[in-house]
Amino acid sequence: MATNTHSILARDGAQQSAWQAGLNDNISPAAAPQENFYDALIVGGGITGMTAALLLQKAGKKTIVAEAHTPGFGTTGGTSAHINTFADTTYKEAESAFGDEGAQLFANAIAEGVALIKANIDTFHIDCDYASKPGYVYAENKDEVKQLDDIYNGAVKVGVHVNYTEEVPTPVPYLKALIFDNQAEFHPLKYLQGLQKAYLEAGGVIRENTLITGIKTDDGIHTAEYATGVIRAKAVIYATHVPPNINLFNFECAPYRSYVMAVKLKSGTYPEALIYDSQEPYHYVRSHVIDGQQLLIAGGLDHKTGHEDPENAFAGLEKYIRKYYNVSSIKYRWSSQYYVPVDGLPYIGAMPLSADGVYCATGYNGNGMMLGTIAGKLLSDLVRKRPNPYADLFDPCRIKPIDGFSELVKENADVAYHFVADRINIHETDSLKRLQPGTGKVVEVNGEKIAAYRDEAGVMHALSPVCTHAACIVNWNGEEKSWDCPCHGARYDIDGQVLTGPATRALATIPADSKSP
Repeated sequence: MATNTHSILARDGAQQSAWQAGLNDNISPAAAPQENFYDALIVGGGITGMTAALLLQKAGKKTIVAEAHTPGFGTTGGTSAHINTFADTTYKEAESAFGDEGAQLFANAIAEGVALIKANIDTFHIDCDYASKPGYVYAENKDEVKQLDDIYNGAVKVGVHVNYTEEVPTPVPYLKALIFDNQAEFHPLKYLQGLQKAYLEAGGVIRENTLITGIKTDDGIHTAEYATGVIRAKAVIYATHVPPNINLFNFECAPYRSYVMAVKLKSGTYPEALIYDSQEPYHYVRSHVIDGQQLLIAGGLDHKTGHEDPENAFAGLEKYIRKYYNVSSIKYRWSSQYYVPVDGLPYIGAMPLSADGVYCATGYNGNGMMLGTIAGKLLSDLVRKRPNPYADLFDPCRIKPIDGFSELVKENADVAYHFVADRINIHETDSLKRLQPGTGKVVEVNGEKIAAYRDEAGVMHALSPVCTHAACIVNWNGEEKSWDCPCHGARYDIDGQVLTGPATRALATIPADSKSP
């Protein structure tokens, strides 16, 4: 167990999110017991993992959470924390893909996720700024009006309460709008800490800074490997962005980044609502009191990870906010990652092509608070062999294995690790000399590609740019100071260490001259 120093909570990027402000890592778990066998190992300490772990522990199971960094390090600490009765995949789209029954079950699952969040807050007395607010979705042109009507008709069909409205608390001109009652917002890290405390009080174990690199199964017992040891369990839950290493989800989920800013307004007047436009990608707006100060939280400009310049995305978001709001100052800006499933619904259940007793959850689109919560409930039911009404709808085995998948795994497994096998040293070249302090870039040196970053002190950090997951070339994210893979969303820090999966190995380091001459 990592020693807790009551420091500011860390996250998977250089930019500080509003949720980190004034919030310390003030949970001090007891030392991990010597025994190393559990009913369930939960890999990942975000909202999915902590929800599943708490439910299992309260049900009498002996569980352990293995978190690669610290709880809330990933998307839970970077979300904009909207709680909705609707989702990015509309009910009409769900009906088209999964029929009337599938759409109804999807709506029920979202409602149950919302209810479970509120129940946890009440049961465990979690002070997390939870507030019920109306939600508005508006259309700015005729095409968007048609989309809005589809959203309305789909929601009504599955019994989600929605109405047309003439008034939306937004300065943006619009043609038509919907209002969804009883939406909600909260502080995601305060909520997550509440789950952690309840879990630890129930006897659960959290092991921080423990990156699970693989699992071996023998006679129904799973042995999960990490850098300095193993954890053995009857069941394993991957509650991560996407399950690690090469697997079917690399082909069925696409990684996206979304951008958020928290700003202070000159007017001092903030919307008491959750507001969404119908653009593609859409913008979302709400307000929250952060560290005693009311702020407008606005986000959008989503794009595939590693495919566009994050600096441009932030510039575009700021331009949008300033167009409609009189901004006094920008207090926080950050980005976060999520995965879009190919058929619109999350994958929650038994891990395809894995041993019995290995489960996973991924593909929440932009709705991780509700879907991550219901995933925790579904996964806990599966481990306990209990029926769950959503098991078939979200079953990951609805994915059909592609031909030649095993060969793909074999071919990609070791490619990245041999990229710089014989390299001894990299000297400053013109391309490296042009790197200014605080900047990074994939450059060519002596005929080889190098992921090079020069820190503020002038020290060069040189890495292989070959992602250790599937051998794609990473791109520099200058805003979050990370190397992001455009293929499957793995991300690394400036020293090549894994920030987010599916990679489980660091980028290879390359010795380099430390400073420019």
